[in-house]
Amino acid sequence: MGPPSNSGFYVSRAVALLLAGLVAALLLALAVLAALYGHCERVPPSGLPGLGDSEAESSPPLRQKPTRTPKPSSARELAVTTTPSDWRPPGPWDQLRLPPWLVPLHYDLELWPQLRPDHLPAGSLLFTGRVNITVRCTVATSRLLLHSLFQDCERAEVRGPLSPGTGNATVGRVPVDDVWFAVDTEYMVLELSEPLKPGSSYELQLSFSGLVYEDLKEGLFLNVYTDQGERRALLASQLEPTFARYVFPCFDEPALKATFNITIIHHPSYVALSNMPKLGQSVKEDVNGSKWTVTTFSTTPHMPTYLVAFVICDYDHVNRTERGKEIRIWARKDAIANGSIDFALNITGPTFSFLEDLFNISYSLPKADIIALPSFDNHAMENWGLMIFDESVLLLEPKDQLTEKKILISYIVSHEIGHQWFGNLVTMNWWNNIWLKEGFASYFEFEVINYFNPKLPRNEIFFSNILHNVLREDHALVTRAVALKVEHFKTSEIEELYDLFTYSKGASMARMLSGFLNEHLFVSALKSYLKTFSYSNAEQDDLWRHFQMAIDDQSTVILPATIKKIMDSWTHQSGFPVITLNVSTGIMKQEPFYLEKVKNQTLLTSNDTWIVPILWIKNGTTQSLVWLDQRSKVFPEMQVSDSDHDWVILNLNMTGYYRVNYDKLGWKKLNQQLEKDPKAIPVIHRLQLIDDAFSLSKNNYIEIETALELTKYLAEEDEIIVWHTVLVNLVTRDLVSDVNNYDIYPLLKKYLLKRLNLIWNIYSTIIRENVLALQDDYLALISLEKLFGTACWLGLEDCLQLSKELFTKWVDHPENEIPYPIKDVVLCYGIALGSDKEWDILLNTYTNTTKEEEKIQLAYAMSCSKDPWILNRFMEYAISTSPFTSNETNVIEIVAASEVGRYVAKDFLVDNWQAVSKRYGTQSLINLIYAIGRAITTDLQIVELQQFFSNMLEEHSRISIHAKLQTIKNENLKNKKQNARMAAWLRRNT
Repeated sequence: MGPPSNSGFYVSRAVALLLAGLVAALLLALAVLAALYGHCERVPPSGLPGLGDSEAESSPPLRQKPTRTPKPSSARELAVTTTPSDWRPPGPWDQLRLPPWLVPLHYDLELWPQLRPDHLPAGSLLFTGRVNITVRCTVATSRLLLHSLFQDCERAEVRGPLSPGTGNATVGRVPVDDVWFAVDTEYMVLELSEPLKPGSSYELQLSFSGLVYEDLKEGLFLNVYTDQGERRALLASQLEPTFARYVFPCFDEPALKATFNITIIHHPSYVALSNMPKLGQSVKEDVNGSKWTVTTFSTTPHMPTYLVAFVICDYDHVNRTERGKEIRIWARKDAIANGSIDFALNITGPTFSFLEDLFNISYSLPKADIIALPSFDNHAMENWGLMIFDESVLLLEPKDQLTEKKILISYIVSHEIGHQWFGNLVTMNWWNNIWLKEGFASYFEFEVINYFNPKLPRNEIFFSNILHNVLREDHALVTRAVALKVEHFKTSEIEELYDLFTYSKGASMARMLSGFLNEHLFVSALKSYLKTFSYSNAEQDDLWRHFQMAIDDQSTVILPATIKKIMDSWTHQSGFPVITLNVSTGIMKQEPFYLEKVKNQTLLTSNDTWIVPILWIKNGTTQSLVWLDQRSKVFPEMQVSDSDHDWVILNLNMTGYYRVNYDKLGWKKLNQQLEKDPKAIPVIHRLQLIDDAFSLSKNNYIEIETALELTKYLAEEDEIIVWHTVLVNLVTRDLVSDVNNYDIYPLLKKYLLKRLNLIWNIYSTIIRENVLALQDDYLALISLEKLFGTACWLGLEDCLQLSKELFTKWVDHPENEIPYPIKDVVLCYGIALGSDKEWDILLNTYTNTTKEEEKIQLAYAMSCSKDPWILNRFMEYAISTSPFTSNETNVIEIVAASEVGRYVAKDFLVDNWQAVSKRYGTQSLINLIYAIGRAITTDLQIVELQQFFSNMLEEHSRISIHAKLQTIKNENLKNKKQNARMAAWLRRNT
């Protein structure tokens, strides 16, 4: 699947969206369960599409009931029972993995969703289907287990054993006595009258039905949208990781690969898409005489169930041919006509060709379809031959030229195409090694972009997009390693593996591996791995084995241990090391990185060390790779003299997954170099020094003063990404929103304004004179908002004036768009520096726009007012008037998040807390407690706050809130001490 989004809303905004999503999902899940498992009987639909009406009629009907009810029939009639775990005997259905009794070889799958353009669904839609699964029996068994959930099984037969060499002609039938569902483990169980024979093949023939929902984006789902002024609907699938079982009975594990023949029955006005090219079409009449189109597709390669894909839509497409294979990109007709898909089309073919050449393995399928859905929660999915994207990460509009959208589309398209090799061609054996596909796809998305955009600063972008985020979240007490030794997961636990560690830490592991080998050796090993395991499955040890083979075949790269021992030390344990170098003695040591390390804290055992590759530079010159394979080791070559020109930086280009600390002399030497000639230290290492130092100081590895010393040179810093790193660490959201920081603010203002001139003048000039020059400057696009917002917060007169100019031009002539990277800041200061006149203009714009993203942006801007009466009116509107009641942006929370609004919101709740609770839910009141109490530092303040909210909350909520407020208080006290030290340092250095 696509990488998790790095972008997002602030907490208050996310809470509102999350709550709405959770409630909706819960209600829908209950509805599904009630519909599918709570009824007494469902009569199988007549004339089921499939292998032929005669076969459909000969199958014994299976009706799902809570108890068995015999009925007279010439054929055996069975009841289907759902059996909770406490009603059934223990057995293989209690296990989280399928028993190895059956191996699927081939699926003939047919789906018939009842989607019609003249009768759009109102929330849900019926679908019926049939699947014939050819399996090989490995162990004699009279019980068959396969995955199935949220389906009614209408009929079930087992035919065989199949005769080899006769086109799988059957020689008999194995009677099915019973079919029941183990819902908690998501199994369908077929009880047979006699056991299957080991070594023989059989065909399981199953007919089923289910429901498709608009708001559930798992299994089959609906999108209802507007195109060319008309309301329309489409149907699509999302089967990763374990949602194929929501659509058809199957063996839903990644190692159980098989081939698929897929048939989709659909309304003639729609087009049907699947993994393979269309093989043929015919016409079918239903019992009402309505005509349907039957579209069949060619046989797929061996692949896991999670890659099966279906789409039924009324879309247009654009296409091109790349090396004889057709690439089609499908989208709404409006989007095609507007050319919004052209950028994605232009990069897709060259990306396929680049990866084909890199791995010397051609893309395996005869075509590649890509489709943009109006709404797709997973952002992107790599289905073999039919990749699915959300519109927001595939369509490039003219208004997007000053956003990071172009590079974002490039990364996500490259990521999904990378999966055609990592994941599709070679699939992990089980989900515990999911990083083998997601980590390498994440790594190669950067390699693709770097190849086509050689001027992009590759190291700085990898740091900004990947490394910075994952290092901020990872630490020694995280229980989550990249590769997990546990092989039995619940479905919910598998879904949780799609996280920052799988994607970003996985990509960092691949980058580190490439860094200490060399690119040729790295790619050579991957070629061997991909070729060997094509159309098959692999584990992490398989990958290491092929790397070891490549290493053993050459003599240039010498390692201190096997590649397995080196890399297992990183992938099988959580966290990362802090590498500390004493430049006086040359002693280097490693220790785990802890959040808020306690003095002398260590949990290292003999097995907890990392084998650490140390690429390094001395006085600007790259040195030979060394290895820290012990807790401590001496490197005499890393000692520095008293000369001002002598300095050392470890972790060249930040390819190693660790942070670096130095003794006092080491930091002093680096400070001296920065102040003397900062450009002698590469940009990536100026970033590294700032980010490592502030993280280490925050977590008690070094003093805050050591980090602050590194900022003295900033008057000479002209790289905006370095400034961004400084400001993210120095001007935190807590610092900005806490009005009690009156002591540090004037000092910080004086200190930073003295150093901001150079970088501010560069970018304020560009904004005024040629803002379009920024459209290809990715680092500026992601950094400008923080720079601009900080400059205005510090009261830089030119920033406030520029904000006012841009805001006024936009108000007077809306076609004068505010540059996107700074739009939030400009809108906010337009309101903060304005009156109710400006506020009313934004309210009017809010009322008239239908775009959710713009509504959220405007709501946040309106909360920037400094006038209590305006904020109070804003909150009154939010709980009483239509522009806000139809929108889930929690206005009360965003008001409470501002300086003035914290007090206004508290007063507002005195008389309106019931209306707020009704409008946004009880959880909103809890969030407001934390927002209003975010600056508490005493127990008395906690008591006062709890008393204030006491009549608004249930008893169970008060207990958890008290613990949370204690945590906030302790964190604030810690920050208060840190801020006091910062203030003292600023007094000495301002």
